[in-house]
Amino acid sequence: MRLGITMFATDRTMAPHELARAAEERGFASVYVPEHTHIPVSRATPPPTGDAALPAEYARTLDPLVALAAAAAVTERITLGTGVLLPAQRDPIVTAKAVATLDRLAGGRLALGVGFGWNAEEGADHGVPWKRRRAMAREHVLAMRALWTDDEASFKGEFVDFDACWSWPKPSRRVPVLLGGAPGPTLFAHIAEYGDGWLPIGGAGVREALPDLRRACAAAGRETVPVVPFGTSPTPEKLDYYASLGIEEVVLRAPGAGRDAVLPLLDEYARAYL
Repeated sequence: MRLGITMFATDRTMAPHELARAAEERGFASVYVPEHTHIPVSRATPPPTGDAALPAEYARTLDPLVALAAAAAVTERITLGTGVLLPAQRDPIVTAKAVATLDRLAGGRLALGVGFGWNAEEGADHGVPWKRRRAMAREHVLAMRALWTDDEASFKGEFVDFDACWSWPKPSRRVPVLLGGAPGPTLFAHIAEYGDGWLPIGGAGVREALPDLRRACAAAGRETVPVVPFGTSPTPEKLDYYASLGIEEVVLRAPGAGRDAVLPLLDEYARAYL
């Protein structure tokens, strides 16, 4: 089983390129960093953590694509991923070029974890119609896929509309798009249509959800996609359980902290599980 690392990277944590280099040196397979473009001061949406106040790290996240570009420059083998990028909040033409550029500079090591967002105020500042954010994210990903694939790309949709255009560079290979979120028919329909894997955040409920994911993929004429439990706090029993389900990669949680806190945990994980 491959093991990756995710850290809530901010301007106060260990730098992502240092984390990626340290993870690669210890034999980890991947490093993922999250995205929040900004956090409105207004707090109408409850924090997803269940805390009374939203932790400060949410307002301090680094841009994930810039952070991963720095990581690409100092690593050779490790997969570099977003966990998760919010495509509804991004211009798809600009983001497609940034992703393709990063993938080429990284030698085909990028994994694009995407999500739909939880913060309605953040989405509103980007003009995201909140109840339609999943449909908007879908179109943005499909439009990016067209730009990555077609020499003359065009897209006509509810939220994205552009005529035939040229957009290079193209990624060095098909960029895997992994969808994060809780299990359910809407998420699994999206995965079956345009995703390359599922990132179940925390990893709870995977066994019960796998039959529904398989059925959704089969209905779309596809093989079942990989499942990558994400942000897991590991134990030997938990990793054995995932392995028994046929899961081949698990992304472990590291604290959003400095080197003195993160490196010993990486060492502990490496000794125990690699």
